[in-house]
Amino acid sequence: MKDKIIAAILITIMLLNGADVLVDLSLNMPLWHIAQEASLVFLSGIGVILLVRHMHKRTIGYKRLKSDLDDAKKQINTLNGKIESERKRFAGVIKAQFDEWQLTSGEQQVALLLLKGLSLKEVSIVRNTKEATVRQQASSIYAKSNLEGRHEFAAWFLEDFLN
Repeated sequence: MKDKIIAAILITIMLLNGADVLVDLSLNMPLWHIAQEASLVFLSGIGVILLVRHMHKRTIGYKRLKSDLDDAKKQINTLNGKIESERKRFAGVIKAQFDEWQLTSGEQQVALLLLKGLSLKEVSIVRNTKEATVRQQASSIYAKSNLEGRHEFAAWFLEDFLN
């Protein structure tokens, strides 16, 4: 907005001084005076041209940035969709493995919470059960999966991501 105001001011200066040059010519004013006012008209015109070119370049830059931002948003939406799809697929793989290990429904719930990184105490709070019950279910999970403990259990599911 400031640039438009400055351009309007420069155009006004250019027009007023241009009219003054014409009046001065008709009044036979000294040539140095006419040259001085004509130079103001010329410099104001150059200022307007430079300012308009700058405004035009900036507008093109803004349009390019907006286009790039729109493209980035589309890419993010596409990636979010792919991530959600892969998350669901991985959840299916986890569920299938739990079924293969023949984990009970309660054991599956505990196993998921352990994979999410909750402690046994936190799992007992979330499931509203005693910590000893959760500890027993975790032991049963490790036995059915032939894994040594929580770290090996989590690593079993993460191993494919690290290869």
